[in-house]
Amino acid sequence: MKAVALTHYLPVTDPNAFLDVDLPKPVPSGRDILVAVKAVSVNPVDTKVRAPKDTVEETPRVIGYDASGIVEAVGADVTLFKAGDEVYYAGDITRSGTNQEFHLVDERIVGFKPKSLGFAEAAALPLTTITAYEAFFDRLGIDRDGADKGQSILIIGAGGGVGSIGIQLAKAAGLVVIATASRPETTAWVKQLGADHVVNHREDMVAQVRALGFQHADHIAIFNDMRHWDTAVELIRPQGGIVSIDNTDQPMPMAGMKMKSASLHWEFMFARAMHQTPDMIEQHKLLTYVAAEIDAGRIRTTLDTVLSPINAETMRKAHALIETGTAKGKVVVEGF
Repeated sequence: MKAVALTHYLPVTDPNAFLDVDLPKPVPSGRDILVAVKAVSVNPVDTKVRAPKDTVEETPRVIGYDASGIVEAVGADVTLFKAGDEVYYAGDITRSGTNQEFHLVDERIVGFKPKSLGFAEAAALPLTTITAYEAFFDRLGIDRDGADKGQSILIIGAGGGVGSIGIQLAKAAGLVVIATASRPETTAWVKQLGADHVVNHREDMVAQVRALGFQHADHIAIFNDMRHWDTAVELIRPQGGIVSIDNTDQPMPMAGMKMKSASLHWEFMFARAMHQTPDMIEQHKLLTYVAAEIDAGRIRTTLDTVLSPINAETMRKAHALIETGTAKGKVVVEGF
């Protein structure tokens, strides 16, 4: 089968950052399904994994952590899917990635693809959907079905992939969404997705949020990086919660959090698969729930850019787009 792989960790400008290779077609066993991959999307985690370092892979390594496709075959213990089912999922960072024609994945972290979406539109969703869903409903404890209607959430970095689906999930849960964006195109994008208010994260966010009439936000999600930590601590309400998805090497003073009895949560969507947690199947459930919401017209895909075909040259272009840090929505690569 065809695959896009790497042996050296190189700058995206290097022609050898990715290689076109032929690999043996995998065979599913246990709870694994074999998926014929139709489209993949590229996330910041992909670029972090590929980032330059001295490591050299003895055998070509395939990365990629989002896919949509058709079930080709199933392992003996599979109960959720059968050959021919259309699926979407984000995979497992500890296993071979999705940038290959056929991919093995545990059925418990796979959802049925939204019927109303094509493969490219569906591939844009899984990783960011799982991240935002877990951040809001599993980590912050917001009620998915509207019991917290009217509460406010500040989404910092709302124009990216996670923020784009996060706005929609928050609105579906009845929250008032204050989104941050810093460019005209991302401001327009987050408004299209349903944000109630938009503030510029390159300016004084505390002043902007308070000018809107909010002394504090009930919940805060940091979906870009931790340089906004002090702002988040100032704006979170007493006994509120902040969730972050970013690795941090910056100071995070906790005195303000302690004085407010506020909580900090980390969201890492690969944790369930990486650690084989007993509730792994929750990712299957949430992806299937979101697919139904999409088919009902209540949530839309966050796809922005489609590149083709899935090969080394196109994958370099996709990674380069993500590394600019200015992409709105999702970048998808479609078709072998």
